[in-house]
Amino acid sequence: MAGNRVFVNGRIFASSDAQKETTDFVDCMVLEGDKISHVGSRSDESVQEIIQNGAAVVDLEDRVIIPGFIDAHTHLLFFGLSLRKLDLTNCTSLGLVRSAISDYAKKHPEMPRVLCRGWHQPSTGRLALATMLDDLDVQHRPIYVEALDLHSTWVNTAALRELPLKEAKELGNHQIPCDENGNPTGLFAEAGQTDIVWPYLNEKYTEEEKQAALQEAFDAYIAAGYTGAIDMAMDDNSWDALQLYRKRNGTLPIHVAAHWLVRPAGNLEAQVDAAISQNEQWHPSSTPDFCVVGIKMICDGVVDGCTAALTQAYPGHANLIDPLFTKDQMEMVVTKAARANLQVAIHAIGNAAISQAISSIASANTPSGRHRIEHLEITNSEDAKRLGALGITASVQPVHSDPAILIDYQKLIGPHLWDRAFAYKEFLDSHACVAFGTDAPTARHLPLPNLYNATMRRSATQPQMTERTTPHQALTMSQAFYAATAGAAYSRFAEKWTGSLKKGLRADFVVLDSKWTPESLLDDTVAETWARGRRVYRAVQQA
Repeated sequence: MAGNRVFVNGRIFASSDAQKETTDFVDCMVLEGDKISHVGSRSDESVQEIIQNGAAVVDLEDRVIIPGFIDAHTHLLFFGLSLRKLDLTNCTSLGLVRSAISDYAKKHPEMPRVLCRGWHQPSTGRLALATMLDDLDVQHRPIYVEALDLHSTWVNTAALRELPLKEAKELGNHQIPCDENGNPTGLFAEAGQTDIVWPYLNEKYTEEEKQAALQEAFDAYIAAGYTGAIDMAMDDNSWDALQLYRKRNGTLPIHVAAHWLVRPAGNLEAQVDAAISQNEQWHPSSTPDFCVVGIKMICDGVVDGCTAALTQAYPGHANLIDPLFTKDQMEMVVTKAARANLQVAIHAIGNAAISQAISSIASANTPSGRHRIEHLEITNSEDAKRLGALGITASVQPVHSDPAILIDYQKLIGPHLWDRAFAYKEFLDSHACVAFGTDAPTARHLPLPNLYNATMRRSATQPQMTERTTPHQALTMSQAFYAATAGAAYSRFAEKWTGSLKKGLRADFVVLDSKWTPESLLDDTVAETWARGRRVYRAVQQA
C-alpha cells in the first residue's frame, strides 16, 4: 500500500451523466500505480486503512480535480508549426495586416518564405489578391497568409510562381479565383488549400523542424491540462512525423487517435482502402494511445469564406454552394468505411451539408459505429433531433462561437439561421454524445476559455464584449466539463479506460485552481496535469 496516493481536501469531479445540470463532487480519490482505485469519501473505511498503511496523502487545498481534457478535434502538427508563424489574429484591417507582415519580413531576413496565420477574411473585406502582398518584402519572397479557419490561404505573386498550379483551374472559381485569362489571383480555398498549398509547404519542412513543432505542441497541450487528443484530417506527412516522435521518445506525452483524411478528388475507394490499412496496422485494440480509428471527410467550407453549404444563397451570390462530395460519393465512402468498422467523421458546417452528412451516416446502417459530425454550426431543428436517434456524436468547438470572430456571421446567414447557430443544448437534449474540441490551430487550444464560450456564450478573447452567441444554447459547467472529458473519450471508444474519474480507469486527471463558476473560467488555472498516474506538468508557483 506504500505506493498508493490519497488526494483529499478538494473537490473531485464525479459527475457521470452528460445531461446533468449540476455538478457532483466527492472529497477523496486514491491512486494505485497508474490506475484510480477509489473515488468517494475520505471517511470510508478502506481509505482509512490505506492511509494507516503508509499511503502518501496529498492535500489539494480546496482545488478541483477533473478528468484530463481530451481535445476531440485538433491538428497537432499543424498546431506546432503554427506557433512559428506570424499571428495576424488581432489585425482587424488590411492596413494592420500589411504592416504586420512588412515588419515581420524585415525582422526575419533569413526565412525562405514569410508564413503567416490567423487572417480573418472580414478584416480585408474578403478581398485576397496576390498584388495586395507583393510590395511587403524587399526580398520578394513567397508570402503565405493562412486563414484563421484553415480553409484557405492568401498568397503573393512569388508564391504563385512556385506553387504547382497545373490542376488549379479544374477546382473552380469559388476554390481558386482566377482572372479573365484563367490565372489564379491569390486565394486558395478548400481543395486549393488541401490539395495544392498544404502538400507543397509540407515538403519544405525538414524532419527536425516537424519534430520540434510536435514537441512544442505537446508541451503546450500538457500545460493546458490535456491528456489526450483526436487528430483530424490525418495524412502520411503528419502520421510519419508522429511515428518518428514515438520511436524516438518511446511514447507520446498524450494519447492520440487519428481520423485519416479522404479528399473529394482522386480515387475515393483507394483512399478509404488506405485508411483501412492504417487502421489494421494501428488499431485501438492493440495501441490505444496511438491509433487510427477512422476517416475524415470535408463536406463543405466555412461561413466566413462563403463556402459552407447552406440551403440559401449568401448575400450577393446568385447560386447555392454545393457540398464538396456528391450524395452518391459520400454514401459510398461512408458505407465502405463504416462496414470496415472505421469511425466516420464528417466536417459539416452549413445546414445543407449537415443534412447530407446525417443522411449518409444513416444510409450506412451502422448505429453502433459512433460516427460523428464535426462543427455543426447551423443545424436544422429536425437534424438536431436525428443526431441522438442515429447515435451520431456532435463534435463541436465552442471557441468557434466566440462573438469576437463572428463579425459578419449574422449578415451572411440571416436572422432565421442565426437563431439556430451553435445549437449545443439541442444536441444534448436529443441525447447525442457531445464532444468538445478546439480545432487548433484554427483557434486557441486552451480548454478553459473554450468552456467559457460554451457556458457563458460570450467572448473569451475579448471579455469586455457584451454580445452573446445564441445564449439559449448554453451548457452548464457540469455539462461542458463532461463534454470536454468523458464525451470526448466516448466519441473514440475510450470510455472504458480514460475520460472519467472512476475506479479501474487510468489516472489521467487535472488539478485546477478554480472557483467553479462559468464567470470565473477565464481566471481559473491548471495547477497540475497527471497522465498514467504520473505528474507530467506543474505550474510555476508564484511567490
